[in-house]
Amino acid sequence: MAHEDGAFIGAEDDLLAKLGISRPTLRQAAKIAENDRLISVRRGIRGGFYASRPDADDAIRTLTRYLRLKGATLLDIVAVSRLVAEEAASLACKCNDSALRDKLVQFAATIDEAGTAGALIVAETRIARLLARMSGNPAIELVMAIGYSFGMEEQGTNLYQTDDDREIARKLQHGLCQAILERDSEVARLMMRRRSATLAGWIEAAEARA
Repeated sequence: MAHEDGAFIGAEDDLLAKLGISRPTLRQAAKIAENDRLISVRRGIRGGFYASRPDADDAIRTLTRYLRLKGATLLDIVAVSRLVAEEAASLACKCNDSALRDKLVQFAATIDEAGTAGALIVAETRIARLLARMSGNPAIELVMAIGYSFGMEEQGTNLYQTDDDREIARKLQHGLCQAILERDSEVARLMMRRRSATLAGWIEAAEARA
C-alpha cells in the first residue's frame, strides 16, 4: 500500500532475498494479493511484482454477488441508500470541481432525451454516480454505485413503464440538477427525498402487480 499504482515492487528473486521466505510462500502470498487487486504479476522481460489498486467496480462486483445470494430486492436498496443519496445531493451543491459541474450541466441538457424505460434506468445510474463523485466522499460513492448498479440496472426492469412515470422521473431529475447547480442544498435534499419516495412507490406497486 506504500507504493503508487503501477510502481515496481521487485523481481521474485529480489523479494525472496529481502523477505527471507521460500519461493512457494512468496508465490502463495502474491496470489492472494493479486486476487485482492493489490499487486499485478508480470512475466518475461521486466517481469516482477507491481503495485495495483482495486477500484469501486471491483468492490461492487463482489458486493452485488453477496446481495444476489441473500435475495436482496430493489426496495431493500432504496431503503438503505435513501439517506446516503440525500447527503450526496447536499454535498454535491458544495462541489467546486468545474469539470464535474460541467458534466452535470451536460447531463441536464439530455434529460428529456430519455424517452424509454431503459434510457431512464441508464440516466438514473449516470446521475447517481456523478452526484456521488461530486460529494467528494468515497463511502457515498461506493454505496450509491452499489445501489444503482445492482438495483436499477439488474432489477429495475419494471420501472418507468408508463409515459406518466417517465415524465415524473424526468421532472425530478431536472429539479435535482437545477438545485445542485444553484447550490441550494435544502432543495437538493428535498428533490432527492422525493425521488426515493417516488421510486419506492413504483417498486411497491410493481411487486403488488406481480
